Parts: sequence; C-alpha cells; structure tokens
Amino acid sequence: MAGGEPIGALIRRLRQERGWSQSDLARKLNDAAGGTPTLDRQHVYRWETGRRTPRDWLPFLAAVFRVDVEVLERATAAGKVATPAPTPTVADFLPEGDPLAPLAVREGRRIGASTVADLNSRVHGLRLADDVVYGRDLIGRAMRELRSAVTLYRESTFTDDTGRQLLQAIGELAQIAGWIASDAGQHEDAERIYRLGLSAAHQAGDTTLAGNLLGSLAYQVSNVGDPLEAVAMARAAADEATDAPPRARALYLDRVAWAHTQAGQQQPAMRALGEAGEAITAHTPGTEEPDYLYWVSPEELHVMEARVYTELHRPLRAVPLLNDVLDRYDASHARELALYLSWLAMALADANEPEGAAATADRMIRMSADVASDRTDGRAQVVLKRLTDFRDVPEVATLLAEFPATG
Repeated sequence: MAGGEPIGALIRRLRQERGWSQSDLARKLNDAAGGTPTLDRQHVYRWETGRRTPRDWLPFLAAVFRVDVEVLERATAAGKVATPAPTPTVADFLPEGDPLAPLAVREGRRIGASTVADLNSRVHGLRLADDVVYGRDLIGRAMRELRSAVTLYRESTFTDDTGRQLLQAIGELAQIAGWIASDAGQHEDAERIYRLGLSAAHQAGDTTLAGNLLGSLAYQVSNVGDPLEAVAMARAAADEATDAPPRARALYLDRVAWAHTQAGQQQPAMRALGEAGEAITAHTPGTEEPDYLYWVSPEELHVMEARVYTELHRPLRAVPLLNDVLDRYDASHARELALYLSWLAMALADANEPEGAAATADRMIRMSADVASDRTDGRAQVVLKRLTDFRDVPEVATLLAEFPATG
C-alpha cells in the first residue's frame, strides 16, 4: 500500500487529540491488556518515532483510541513504504504532568526582581563552583538550591514578568544541577532534573535555555542510554533554538555531533561538527547571550571535535587538536583536564603509540585521584581497558600493575 499516514504518526496524532501524554497512553494500554504492566513511555516514544512497530498492541491501541483495528493495520502497512516519522520536538521530551504547578492557594510572600536577581547570582556561583568542585562533593548544595527555588516559585506570589524570570532562573539552576547529578553518577536523578528545567524553560518561552537543557540530557543519554534517542533529543534541541546566539548554536550542534558519534553514524557526526564550527565563527565580543555560555570557546569546541575524532578512530586528526588545547588549558579545572587527557590517551593508543598513551593515562589518573566525579572514574577505566591490548609494552605493564583495569 503506497502513501497514507504511517503508524507512528497516527498514534501520535490520536494521542495528542485526546490530550494524553506518552505515559498516559502506556498506562491505558497496560490497563486494556490486563496483567503485569509491560509498557512505559519509552515504548510509545519508539512507536511514534518509527523505531518500533506495535504489531502485538494494535488491538489494544484500537480499544483505547476507539478506532477500527483495520485503520491501524493500514497505517502499519503505510509505514513500510518509507513514509518519514514525525520529527521529535522539544515538547516531546517535557516531563509528565507539571512539576512546577503552583499550589492551589499561594500563601507565601510576594517577591520581586531582587529575589530573582539573588537566585541568579547563586545559580552562577554554582556554575563557577562546578569548574573546581565536582559531582559527589557538590550534589548536596545543588539539590538544596533547586528544591528551594521550586518551593519559592510554587508558594510565592509575583507579577507575570517576575514569574517568567523566576522560571528562567529555575531552568538554569536545573541545567547545572542536572549536570552535577550526572557527574555524581546519579543519572536517573539527572534526567528528572533536566526535564523539570525543560518544563521551566518551555513555560518561560526561552527556546535557547530549552535547547541547553535538552542538549544536556541528550549528552547524558548518548553516554549512558540509547544513542539513537539521544540523536533525536539533540536534534530537537538544536532545531528549537534557531534564534539562539552563536555560541549556543555551536554547543547544541556539537551535542548533535556527539550523539551521532555514539550511535556510530560517522557522516552525520562530521556534518554536525562542521555546522558547529560555522556557528561559533559568528560570535563576536559583546554579543548578547546568557551567562551560562561563558565557557564555550573555540578551544573548547576543538576539544569536543577531537573527542569525536577519537571515538571515530581518527587519531591523526584528534591528537594535534588535543595537544594544542591541553598545552594551554587551565590546570585548576582538574576534571575537564583529566577527561581531555583520557581522550588523548585513547587517540595515542589508536595511533599505535602505547608509550605515549601510558604516560598520558598515568597523568590523567593521578590528576583525577581526588576528583569526586563519576565521569573521570569511568573514563579512567575505559582507557585502562584499551591499554590492555598493549600489556606487553613495559610502560603499559607498569601502569596496569599500579592501576588494574576492572570490570
């Protein structure tokens, strides 16, 4: 059968017409099927994006949507002729319900611009702290700040303009708190925090901030989840933030490149890298942009580019970029320096330079010994496992004797 609405698009349209979330539909299908619940939001997401076909669930979909099963069967057949699935948007990744819903009766004090300014100051202080204090050492402070900010929003009274600014502050706080939670290895908490922040940014109408939050979540999912879902997230983040300033566009496109890299999609990754490079060249001093972009620079983008080349096993491109940046990198940022050294070690191993890789890995591991970061812990093990291929090289043997690869 040619043409017609494919099953993913049909499910999405029917769900949205009824005002249901993806989790709502999953619950209704579980109820219709009886027994132990087997579906969750991710199943519905995969159907709607064309990555899975709900063949065994068509009768239950027909029941909950109250449509003839033949309609769904025709849509399933239409999906076989390469009808493109709907492109996900930021709205598809919002949290279920509204975690920022005000209390039915707000009895808190009335707040104004000075309260929001104070919160913004603390948020930026938390960002700066994350440069030198890491995940497990910073997560308690980050969570306290976030809980306090959400309580302030839900319980206080304020003007519409103050409310919008407060939502933006919560979104920015959620981005750095989510990053810290991820750095502490608390990935489920990080995802909830990112989605809460995404809701705040969406309600505030701040597409640049929404792009930062969804892109941050995409980065985590690229590393510890489904890279193909991360591609959809990262692309939705970049597509939403079309009016973002150049450094934001560069950052979001780099996350697209990283997601494609982790999904094994080399050419799309390279294209996104090129787009990111073009975006950052448009940045000029004095460009109006959010404070949270302070760290994005051509040098940081070169490191991100080098990581992609390393993952794609192109060391001749990765090594010069990493050496150039690391020679000038701020040594007080121990976590980032250790992470970037880990990619240099991997690139040197790919270049069949095990002695250099071992020396770089040794420096990386010793530098990160007191860094309370799940990221550096994980990268150290990745590097050590890679170097086991060279265990007969004396320098590598010495390193592995002191720091054995585990797992």
